[in-house]
Amino acid sequence: SSAKLNISMSTPPCQWTTLRPYVFSSLLLLCFVTLFFTYSNFEMKFPSFNIFVDRARQSSVDTEPDTIVLIWMWPFGVPFDLSCSKFNIKKCQFTDDKALYDKAHGVLFHHRDIHGNLENMPKEPRPWFQKWVWFNMESPENSGLIPELDDLFNLTSNYRLDSNIPVPYGHLEPVKPEDESFKMPVKDKLVCWIVSNWNTQYRRVQFYDEMKEHIEIHTYGNAFGKNINDQEYTNIVSSCKFYLAFENSLYHDYLSDKIYSPMKLGTVPVVMGPSRRNYEDHVPGDSFIHVDDFSTPKELADRLLYLDKNETEYTAYFDWTNRFKVQQSSFGPTHACETCRYLQRNKGYQAFHGLNKWYWG
Repeated sequence: SSAKLNISMSTPPCQWTTLRPYVFSSLLLLCFVTLFFTYSNFEMKFPSFNIFVDRARQSSVDTEPDTIVLIWMWPFGVPFDLSCSKFNIKKCQFTDDKALYDKAHGVLFHHRDIHGNLENMPKEPRPWFQKWVWFNMESPENSGLIPELDDLFNLTSNYRLDSNIPVPYGHLEPVKPEDESFKMPVKDKLVCWIVSNWNTQYRRVQFYDEMKEHIEIHTYGNAFGKNINDQEYTNIVSSCKFYLAFENSLYHDYLSDKIYSPMKLGTVPVVMGPSRRNYEDHVPGDSFIHVDDFSTPKELADRLLYLDKNETEYTAYFDWTNRFKVQQSSFGPTHACETCRYLQRNKGYQAFHGLNKWYWG
């Protein structure tokens, strides 16, 4: 038949006879191996490809040179600590040596220390890999606009959340099991205010002048001829049920230490600044009292007097302490370390155009 003809043509009889024992042996071996793996618990482990990838990545990190950040001018002329250990940021080298300008990956400039004529800015061209970082924590009202800065920087580091390297004055972190639980400090005062920058045109001053007619407010600071140190500040604020956290200027995201310090010290801040909604972008809505929630200073005073007599409602303002704790930023070190972290993660070219419009509007 044709089938037999094809077989005989493709495999000569003598060759098939020779191969037949090997074919049967191979089939038997295959059956044995299959049964062995099916009915045994034997596991063969092969090296994971991820191990080699992880090792390659680690090797790359280990051999990556340190990120150099040049502090071009110390903020207000005051040097600060240059360690990033508490931020868990590694491989950062900080310096104020301008001779390393050509090697620095980033240069940090503090706005309030830039001269209006830019005479204290670098004279040499910026290296192609280098990023200039505009650093400022004052509100626009307390920061002089310099037109020549408009298209000069690559990045911004500011309290605003839409900054390239946002550094708010504080933030809330989840509490850890090892953290000490919150304990309400002893209170012997109802309302306190510590202030030095006094201007009768400020809304906070006008609000205070009316509010004090309806409730006793314990006042301290240079504005009242009572200069206090850090320890006195802690003692005073923690001993008050409410603290007037009135900002000197009202701008989006501008929440200074005036709110974060009282929260950390176990006092309810009464805030004046941006809108309640903007405050709630930063802290829980039940952790503070906003002046805009009241039609008059007297109405606010009446609310505080009511809470003084109702302990359960007052202590509810501290419910957030069961979930969070306050972490305040370190002026200077936080900006330098977060700049280093950003540069390590973002190596591509960037430019920030329209600084003046973005910040001063």
